[in-house]
This record gives sequence, C-alpha cells and structure tokens, in this order.
Amino acid sequence: MTGHDANGHGDRQRGRRSRALKAVGLTLAGTLVLGVAAAGWAYRHLSGNISSVDIDNALGDNRPPRAVTTPSPTGTASATPLPTGAVNILVLGSDSRSGAENQELGGGDSTGARSDTAMVVHIEAGRTGATVVSIPRDTLVTRPSCPLPSGGFTREAYGVMFNTAYSVGGPVCAVKTVEAMTNVRMDHYVEVDFAGFADLVDALGGVTVTTTQDIDDEDSRLRLAAGTHHLDGTQALALARTRHGVGDGSDLGRIGLQQALVKALLEQIARTDLLGSPTRLYQVADALTGSLTTDTGLDSLGELMDLGQSLKGLTSERLTTVTMPVVTAPSDPNRVVAEEPAARELWESLNRV
Repeated sequence: MTGHDANGHGDRQRGRRSRALKAVGLTLAGTLVLGVAAAGWAYRHLSGNISSVDIDNALGDNRPPRAVTTPSPTGTASATPLPTGAVNILVLGSDSRSGAENQELGGGDSTGARSDTAMVVHIEAGRTGATVVSIPRDTLVTRPSCPLPSGGFTREAYGVMFNTAYSVGGPVCAVKTVEAMTNVRMDHYVEVDFAGFADLVDALGGVTVTTTQDIDDEDSRLRLAAGTHHLDGTQALALARTRHGVGDGSDLGRIGLQQALVKALLEQIARTDLLGSPTRLYQVADALTGSLTTDTGLDSLGELMDLGQSLKGLTSERLTTVTMPVVTAPSDPNRVVAEEPAARELWESLNRV
C-alpha cells in the first residue's frame, strides 16, 4: 500500500509538513539565538554599568583582620556554593552637587561630590540577620594618611569631619578612615549615587514610608504631612536628604529618616514580583547597577547576584538599624564625637556575630 494517491497528494502533504516543521524549527532556533544574544547583551550592559575601585590593592595588608569565614554546607549541588560567613560592607551615599539632574533633585549650589550618607552594613554569619550602623557625617575623627589614585598620600588630620575622608581621598580614604575608627575590616565597598537612587525607587514603583511629624524642608524641597505616604524617586531622595525641621535639625534626624527608608526599600523589593516581570526586573537592575561604584570584589553582575542570592533569607524584620553613639563635640556645638566606651563596644560586637 502506497502513501499517496494517483495524484501524489500524500507526497505533497508530507512535503508541506516537512517545510512547516523546518520553518518552526528555524523560528525556534532563531528565537533561542536572539534570546541568548539579548541575555548576553543585557548581562554585559548591566555589568558595564558598574564602576569599581581596587580598594584591597590600594590599602595593602595594614588593615584589621578579616572575619572568620563560616564553612559552606557540604553536599550542595552547586560547584560554587553561596557564601555564608559574616561580611561587612561600607555603604556610602554620594551626593553630587553638580549637573542638571542633581540640581533638579535638590543637589544644592556647590560643586563636587560628598559622602552625605555612611552606613556600615554587618551581615551575620548564616546571612539571616543584619545590623546597619549609621555614622553621622558631622562626626569629628582622626583621618589617616590615605593613598591617592594619582600617587602620593593625603596628610593625616585630627579633629576633622568624617565625610572629608571621601572628599580628599575618595572611596579608598573613606574605607581606611572607617577601619581606623572602628577596627572592623570592610570586606566590601558600595557607593550609591543619589540621582541613581531616585531612578531605582521609580523602577520599583515607589516606596511607602511613614513619618511621625510634618516635614517642610526648603533645602530638600520636601513637604509631607505626618502619616503614611507612597513616594516616587524624587520624593524618596528628598526624604533621604531632609534634615531641617526634623528632630533637632541635625544630621541625627536625617539618619533616622534614612534608616526608615532602607527598611521600606527592602519591604518594597520583597513585595515586587521581579521574576514575574522580566521588563521590570531589567529596569530595576539597570537603575541599580547604573548608580553603583563598588570594590573589585563586587564589580560584576554575577558577583552582585551571588551576594543577593545569599541574602534571600534576610527580611526587614531581621534588620537592625542603629546610629554610632555620639555626644556633642567639646570644641564645636555643631559637631559630634564618638561616645566612649559605647561606640567601641558597638564596633566590637560586630566582630562577634
């Protein structure tokens, strides 16, 4: 029995099916190639967004010891299991005062960039709890001599504001100053540009915060009545900058707002189904990487993803926010100094968990 009639209809049908299957196969193959190419382009683009500084090489070995690494669980399927040991990250918010975008976002009238926000993020061994310690920018410190990218060193300085370390020596000097005042090794450095921070909040769809008092700050251009508000990126950035009319008008009042904002961002990220929306995921990743400067240990998308994966068990409820204990500086009522022994005991506690 033949597979076709006298007019050859069976052969023609098989031929059409064969051509159709080939077309489908070519279409699927083309889609796969395009998908892989797009994924590769996206990975390279996002990694290329990140600026980095080789802090370890610049500072050498004269630093506090690294925390003891917790052994990775045995029997894991991954050839490179995610890290589980304690880690300390210095996070700076760099407040650029130049450029049209920053001016529109309330960057002020001066030029250059300042580290107006400084937080030591200590992630506990096991990666299920974390402590964020804010350092007031007005704290008077001893700034050590720091290596400069152009060669040479900055001078050691006594009784200067903490945020001058970044101004005179960049990220390397900021890390060295923090390590000198805390005796805690900074395993990583992350700097977030404030303009990029606003883009990140917008990519997440905004952030919900609650204020306990009215805010009316001419400098940050933020006006909010006491209560719960869903803020866009511009408003969230203004909240991070607000200090006048909050508490005593000092940097300590602003730190309280910034700590609340950090927790609100974690909650917003947890509520956002990023994996269910590739477009939203890319927008968030693009905004995040575009605003970052890191040390060379975190300067690729893969390294950032590994860090993020290792923190998947960390929720806002397991995040503790504190401020380094300070008192008014005897030499200047507008400045503060570390309150001892409370500050030393706080830093020592980070080396124990």
